[in-house]
Amino acid sequence: MSRQMSLGAFLMATGHHIAAWRHPEVPADPLDFAIYRRTAQIAEAACFDALFVADSVAAPAELWASLSARSVHFEPLTLLSALSAVTERIGLIATATTSYNEPYHVARKFASLDHLSAGRTGWNLVTSDAAAEAGNFGLEAHISHAERYARAREFQQVVQGLWDSWADDAFVRDKASGLFHPPHAVRTLDHVGEHFRVKGPLNVARSPQGRPVLVQAGSSEAGRALAAQSAEVVFTAQPSLEKARAFYADVKGRLAKYGRDPNALKIMPGVFVVVGQSQAQAEDKYQAFQDLVDPRVGVGLLGRMLGNFDLSGYPLDGPLPPLPPTDNGQRSRQALLTELAGSEQLTLAQLGRRIAGGRGHHSVVGTPSQIADELQAWFEGSAADGFNILVPHLPLGLEDFALHVVPELQRRGLFRRHYQGKTLREHLGLQRPANPHFV
Repeated sequence: MSRQMSLGAFLMATGHHIAAWRHPEVPADPLDFAIYRRTAQIAEAACFDALFVADSVAAPAELWASLSARSVHFEPLTLLSALSAVTERIGLIATATTSYNEPYHVARKFASLDHLSAGRTGWNLVTSDAAAEAGNFGLEAHISHAERYARAREFQQVVQGLWDSWADDAFVRDKASGLFHPPHAVRTLDHVGEHFRVKGPLNVARSPQGRPVLVQAGSSEAGRALAAQSAEVVFTAQPSLEKARAFYADVKGRLAKYGRDPNALKIMPGVFVVVGQSQAQAEDKYQAFQDLVDPRVGVGLLGRMLGNFDLSGYPLDGPLPPLPPTDNGQRSRQALLTELAGSEQLTLAQLGRRIAGGRGHHSVVGTPSQIADELQAWFEGSAADGFNILVPHLPLGLEDFALHVVPELQRRGLFRRHYQGKTLREHLGLQRPANPHFV
C-alpha cells in the first residue's frame, strides 16, 4: 500500500473561528456535549485517525474574551472519556500542561483513558503559553520559557517511566492460587531529579498500546529539540508550503541524533479549511464568519497569540507595534504572526481579522478538489505526514470536510477507506513500544 496521510479533527468549542458562536447555524453553548458527540461520530465515520482537544487552565479576563465563547470549555480528559463511550475506533488526544500538573497525575489519567478506550489515547505535551495560568497555581508570574522546557523534559521522562511500571503480562489473576500478580512483574521508579521526586509505581496497568501516543506542539528551538528526542506526533502551525518543508526537514533531521528513525515521528501541520461547492460559495461562507468579528475580539486574540501582550492601547488602524520576544507565550507563533504583519503590511485590526479563523495556521478556502490539491501538495512535497484539520464551526464545518474532501482524498489513494487497526498507534503506523524493564 502506498503512503497515506493521517488526519486529526481539532475540536474547539463552537468552532475555530473566533466568531463562530454568533453564526446562526452554530449552537452558542460551548459546553453542549451533543456538539462534541456529533462531531466525534462524523470524524469516526470518515475514518479520521484522532480527535484532538487543546486546553488552557485559566479563563481569559480581558474584554475580548467576554465577546467570544472562549472563556469556558471542558477539561479535555473528562470530555474524551465521555467521547470514548460513544465511539469505537477513533483516537483521542488531549492536551495536559507540564507546567501546572504533576507527572503522577498525568501518567495515571492517560493510562486510565487508554484502558477505557481500548488503546486509543494520546497525550499532547505542552508547557503552557497562557501567563494567566500562573495565578491559579500559587505563582505571581508565569514560568520562564527555558525553565518550562527544562521541566517538560524531566516531566516526560517521569511519565514514561511510570507508564512502564508493570510488565505487559503482569496480572495473572490466578484465582486458584490466589496470586493476582507476581512481585517481579512491577518496577518502582524511584525518580529523583531537579524538578520531581516520584517513587512509583503507577497504580494502573500498562497501556493496551504499550504507552499512550506522545504528541508535542511546540515549534520553537526548544520545542523542536524536545520533539526530536521523544515525540511521536508533532502538531505545528506553518503558514506556507516552503516553511512547512523547512520545518519538516529540520525536525526529521534531528531524530538520528537520538537513534530514532524518521518514520517514528509524524508531523501534522494544522490547516484551517472552509469547503464550498464552488470557490465563490466557499468564500461567501468564510466571509459570513469574518463579518461577525468584533475588531476588539480580533486584536485581543492577536495579543494572546503573540505572547500575552495587551494591545488595547494601540490604534486599530495602526501597525503592529514592536514587541520584545515573549518569555511566557509561544515564541514560534509570535515570530510567525510578526512576519505575517510585516510582509503584508497589515494593521492591527486587519491582522486580528486575518487570524480569527486559523490563528496563524495555513488556511484553504475552496472546493473539495482545491483543498485536496493543497493537502496532496504538502503531503507529497515533504512538508507533512498528515494534517490537523481546523474548521470554522462545529459540527457542520467538519461534516463538510468529511462528506466532500475525504472522499476526494480517498479517490486519490491518499487516505484510508476503512480502519485497519483498533489503536491510535495502529492508525498512525507507529510501533508498540516494548517495556525496556521487562525484556
